[in-house]
This record gives sequence, structure tokens and C-alpha cells, in this order.
Amino acid sequence: MPRWHLGILPAYRASPGRRGCARQRTSAPGGRSSGVPRAPPVHRRRSRGASGTAVPPNGGARGRPAAVRWLIVTDRIPLFPLGTTLFPGLVLPLNVFEDRYRALVADLLALPEGTPRRFGVVAIRNGQEVAPTGQEGRATGPAAGLGTEPLAALHGIGCIADATGVAERDGGGYELVATGLIRFKLLSLDLSGPYLTAEIEEIPETTGSGAGALASEVTRVFGTYQKRLAGARERTLAPGQEFPDDPTVLSYLVAAALIAETPVKQTLLEEPDSAARLSAELRLLRRETAVIEKLPSLPAVDLTSQPISAN
Repeated sequence: MPRWHLGILPAYRASPGRRGCARQRTSAPGGRSSGVPRAPPVHRRRSRGASGTAVPPNGGARGRPAAVRWLIVTDRIPLFPLGTTLFPGLVLPLNVFEDRYRALVADLLALPEGTPRRFGVVAIRNGQEVAPTGQEGRATGPAAGLGTEPLAALHGIGCIADATGVAERDGGGYELVATGLIRFKLLSLDLSGPYLTAEIEEIPETTGSGAGALASEVTRVFGTYQKRLAGARERTLAPGQEFPDDPTVLSYLVAAALIAETPVKQTLLEEPDSAARLSAELRLLRRETAVIEKLPSLPAVDLTSQPISAN
């Protein structure tokens, strides 16, 4: 999937995030408890077919494709809870300053040369990105800010990210860019280390019925939405904008570009396929465009871009 930067389109910028996690053994309903070691590399257990049988890496017997509809891959990865939703193919700048996330990034940097530096990004449902400060100082621990039930405090679907452009700042901390790769289902958390790790299950991408026609309509309506939004902010759109032809890529691009609260974006991330996501976006775009059109002016808030939020 191509990588799209959130700044390529007006009204298209993700709010940066933070990090928060913890490790006790907590399991999602129907999930499995995992005793995850502190090592940050993604640990891929094995691929399984829909029937639950192991899938040979080169397909079925005699070179024929294995008779399965899709693969399930279970991983164990470091987890980085944020107050925003990351989408596959999109990039998100992060400013890391809390000790737990500094430890996470340091472990990623310690991986052998050429090893992917991957971690999971999941939006916080009920909690805080930054560890809260009380009478005794800032709360500590991998799940600080997520309450007594950290698994319930997080959304159940997240995005595996690849860390690039990691730069250490004077005085400690890091700046990096997280690039979304593929969605995952959160199965369980391990709170035993300095930062959260999780057992996850990768979610395969499916296009869905009618995605091509929906993509064409979403592209048209999204263009109108951008023009209305730019007009409300007295801005000019960059000429010659190009949109991706792939319905899946387009669905994630529009989802990230929409000016919407995290729960709305999270709902788009969780849609079962590209067609369902595009259909939901079409309804949102039409509604928001109509609202903007009826407003003579908008508050003095920059709706088209948001600054990098510090951890």
C-alpha cells in the first residue's frame, strides 16, 4: 500500500499522539492471555487458514494455493496507545518524552540493522495519553492514564506502525514518524514491563462489493468538501490534486482527512471492508459539506491542520 503523508491534501493532517501502556495479563473477550517477553520485535506465531489449520508458506499440496479464504496472523508487539486513530498507509509524527515510551523507542533502535521497527498504535477509548499528575507527582507504570482496566480503556482495533526518521532530542526523548501498515485486533495486554505489549491478530484487507463505483463518488464529494472547508477558512486549494485509484487506499486517505472526532475515525477504521468504509464516508462528507455551506464563517480554529501533539 502506498504511503500518504497527511499534509498532501488541505484538511488532511493527523493529530499526533502519545503513548501509554501496561502489563499484567489481561485478555479481551474470546482472546488469549499472553505472557509477552519484554523484547519489542514483532513475534509472528504462524499463519492459519479459516479452518484453523496451518497454511504452508508456498500454498497447498503440489504448488496449488491453499484452500483458505484468508489468513490470520497472530503477533506480539509493543503497544503505543494514542488519543488519535492511525490508518494504514498514512503517517503520523510522534513526540516521545515519557519514560515508558522512551524505553519502547530505545528497544526498537536496539534491534539488529535491517529489522523492521514496528509497534502497535491503538486509540484510547477512555483514558489519557499522558500519565496524569497527582499529589505524589506523575503517575508511573506502563498503563498510567488508562485506569484499572487498561484493556477496556482501549479500542479493540488498531494499526501496526513502522517507526522511521527516529531522532533523539537534546535532553532526552525522541521524534519519529509512524507509518501505518495493517489493521489488527487487540487480543490481550501484558503489563509486566516498562511499556505495554500486546498480542494481536492481523486483519486482512477486503475490497467489498461496489467499491469502485463508491470510490468515484467519494472522490467527487470529497473534492467539494475540501473546497467548502477551504472557503470557510479563506484558504486556496493546491491545484492539480490527485487521488489514489485504489479504493482501499482512498478509503483510508479520506478517513484520515475528515475533520472528525476520534470515535468517528475509529468507526471508519473498524469498517469490515473498503466498500463499507467508503459508503460511511460518503454519508459523512455529504452531511459535513451541507453544514459548512450553511455557516457564513467558522470559529478562529485551524480545522485543516493540527500541530504535533507531545506525549
